[in-house]
Amino acid sequence: MSTQIWTRLDYERSGKQIGNLHFPHSVHRSAYGTITIPVGVVAGGKGPTMLLTAGTHGDEYEGQIALTKLLRSIDPASINGRLIVLPMLNAPAALAGSRVSPLDGGNLNRAYPGDPLGGPTAAIADYVSSVLLPLADFYQDFHAGGSSLNYLPFVSTRRSGDPDLDSRALAAARAFGAPHLQVWGYSPDPRLSTSESNRQGIISLGGEFGGGGTVSRQGLALIENGIQRLLVHFGMVEQTSVEPSPPAIEFEVLGRDYYVYATEDGVFEPLTDLGDRIEAGALCGMIHAVDDPARPATPQHFDISGIVVCQRHPSLVVRGDCLAHLATPRI
Repeated sequence: MSTQIWTRLDYERSGKQIGNLHFPHSVHRSAYGTITIPVGVVAGGKGPTMLLTAGTHGDEYEGQIALTKLLRSIDPASINGRLIVLPMLNAPAALAGSRVSPLDGGNLNRAYPGDPLGGPTAAIADYVSSVLLPLADFYQDFHAGGSSLNYLPFVSTRRSGDPDLDSRALAAARAFGAPHLQVWGYSPDPRLSTSESNRQGIISLGGEFGGGGTVSRQGLALIENGIQRLLVHFGMVEQTSVEPSPPAIEFEVLGRDYYVYATEDGVFEPLTDLGDRIEAGALCGMIHAVDDPARPATPQHFDISGIVVCQRHPSLVVRGDCLAHLATPRI
């Protein structure tokens, strides 16, 4: 079944085009209405195709800003190849400033490969899977921690099981030039965009470039400079004014035991900071039952040793919330 999403843009045309994808969305106020998703296509001379997306989660802003600025500034005559850029891929979520779509409650990064006849979230995932990824030689989806998490900024890859693909993805991640590089060494969820890219054999990167539902100046600069280095890495431009970066500190995440989950409801007091090196069994923090002051606080522990790369942002927690996760040095 073919996608229901359509566009007036021509992916094969040279020059710069900025327009929209349209997903038919018939509702009471608009019988023949569409959901619009901004998209830009910038094509110069012969070369590879780079697909860049942000706004998969609507409360993650660094990528949205960076890709918007990129579309405004880039000259098609300056590149060899083609850029396909979607600054707010999950447009309903981005317009609402929400991790998930207000239209169907869907999390776009848990929806791949999608469904062409599904709701808005599934249909967007299907369009990426069936139309955009087959056009691409390289794909990067820019993330941040959103409203609920803060991250030590990093660029990332996800192991595919194909040594050649993983080697090329790692080379691209190193070329990106972030100070930290994280390899997701296990794939517990096949519904991720990077999981779909791996299935299609396409070099792909991710990354977390901030958090807390705000904009990190450091994360925004990392994305902007990283894109320029990737354009050089893939031969789409000959040189860039962006300075070379020192080698990244490389981490990996290898299993669920890297994560700490709240064991009860309450107010979480963190006892570590991003970047801290901790030992197995160390305290992650305490959960306080503020409504019952006589009740002792409940300690929350790390199961393994590692570096704190992610922490929960809101202090109020319920049982099952992720409080933090670790990464370990990549060997």
